[in-house]
Amino acid sequence: MKGTPQPGPRNLITDIAGLRVGHAQDTGLRSGVSVLMGDAPLRAGVHVMGGAPGTRETELLAPDRLVQEVDALVLSGGSAFGLDAASGVMEGLRALGRGFAVGGMRVPIVPAAILFDLTNGGDKDWRANPYAALGRAALDAAGADFALGSHGAGFGATTARLKGGVGSASWALGSGVTVGALVAVNPVGCVTMGQGPEFWAAPFEHGAEFGARGMGQASPVPITKLAREATTLAIVATDAALGQAQLTRMAVAAHDGIARAIVPAHTPFDGDIVFAVSTGTGPEVQAAELLEIGHAGATCLVRAIARAVFEARSHPGDLLPSWQALYGAA
Repeated sequence: MKGTPQPGPRNLITDIAGLRVGHAQDTGLRSGVSVLMGDAPLRAGVHVMGGAPGTRETELLAPDRLVQEVDALVLSGGSAFGLDAASGVMEGLRALGRGFAVGGMRVPIVPAAILFDLTNGGDKDWRANPYAALGRAALDAAGADFALGSHGAGFGATTARLKGGVGSASWALGSGVTVGALVAVNPVGCVTMGQGPEFWAAPFEHGAEFGARGMGQASPVPITKLAREATTLAIVATDAALGQAQLTRMAVAAHDGIARAIVPAHTPFDGDIVFAVSTGTGPEVQAAELLEIGHAGATCLVRAIARAVFEARSHPGDLLPSWQALYGAA
């Protein structure tokens, strides 16, 4: 990379000007929704490497499709029920006059992906699907500053031995490009090494953003989390003026971040997915610069995953402890 990258002023994906993130969660349901939107429509790509994905409108993100931009992206708990969160986001965007113009109408384009949190101890005996309302609430809450850990789509998330959560991180590159990541962490695998507090992401930590514990014993614990209770959902973003094909390559490269931070990753039981978006406000890039942006997206995602678990907090009725409950005072 040109020069040493540094986190942006917030160390959040919203260090990319024009992006906003909102969370909404239901404590009784023990689930929630996170929404990323732009001040203007966003170019987007996607790549899926998990064996059990749950998605909505991801096919239209292929480079050869008619629609080239999205109005928002949704990450949701609730398994397939959570896909309805995008309906609530669509209604909110429609009220704002946002969407793809067709036939005298505006149709908001809102791809979504879900994680499985149906057996995490929350009350799932609803009479009406709650996720559309959660999606609308998350959209209404969207701003430049947002919380990490037990919020939004990460509220009910878990890992193999600890609570999961929602995380974010950013890099300001020497080239003048900014890259960021947003992630909801709910994998089959482990984010920490062995039985200790050290994160697999330790080599990529900046300062003490997830505890500065360094490297531990590099051996994963046995997988005890039920296979159906998994998935890591991620968004990487940049202000570089990338097209859909370039964003697809950025999403592919960013999956390396999942594999560096979670062991094992991309299993048959995870729905691991990475969206990539561009505000298009920065410079156009050449192949060598796309390599740098893809690598930056992967390392941002590594850090965001560890921050998600590091920032998670315990709540009454949790089935797993948080990192902070076990190690925060140590």
